[in-house]
Amino acid sequence: MGHRLSKIYTRTGDSGTTGLGDGSRVAKDDLRIAALGDVDELNAIIGVLRAQITASQVTNKAEWDKSLSLIQHWLFDLGGEVCIPNYNLLQPICIEFLEKEIDRMNEDLPMLKEFILPSGSLSCSYAHQARAVCRRAERSLMSVQTRDQNIQATALQLLNRLSDWLFVASRALQRAEGGQEVLWQKNINEII
Repeated sequence: MGHRLSKIYTRTGDSGTTGLGDGSRVAKDDLRIAALGDVDELNAIIGVLRAQITASQVTNKAEWDKSLSLIQHWLFDLGGEVCIPNYNLLQPICIEFLEKEIDRMNEDLPMLKEFILPSGSLSCSYAHQARAVCRRAERSLMSVQTRDQNIQATALQLLNRLSDWLFVASRALQRAEGGQEVLWQKNINEII
């Protein structure tokens, strides 16, 4: 890292603009800044998920922590790509890793026959929340791609695959903590 931040406030954003990594300035409501915010929020909720797993009854905490740490680093790389147009940090290995993890987790899960409500243990619920934020980040990044067309394919693939990973992780975490998935009930109004 070239320069460390020694002063946190610069006052350069007081007029409603912010700097990108290439030195250019854009409005704080620019699509690129919105996408950066969504990726940042996703990374933060992944951090909450990591902390919750550490505090949970899940037995393979080290494996979960390793995977989530990799994901957080990739999300930081993704932020770098969004912040510096036409910059490439992400490598296809992150997609391959997520796909292998999805397949590994799915081996121990029963086939889905119903929709699952985003509910359950805290770890499961945080994984669902992260999945929802991930989908929003994916939509935001797609908006940048549609307008600027300078988002790397791996960036969009990462968010798409990560949302799948988080869905499967929510199921695996619910089982790891001894719970059952909360299924959507069709025609719930008839039950009342």
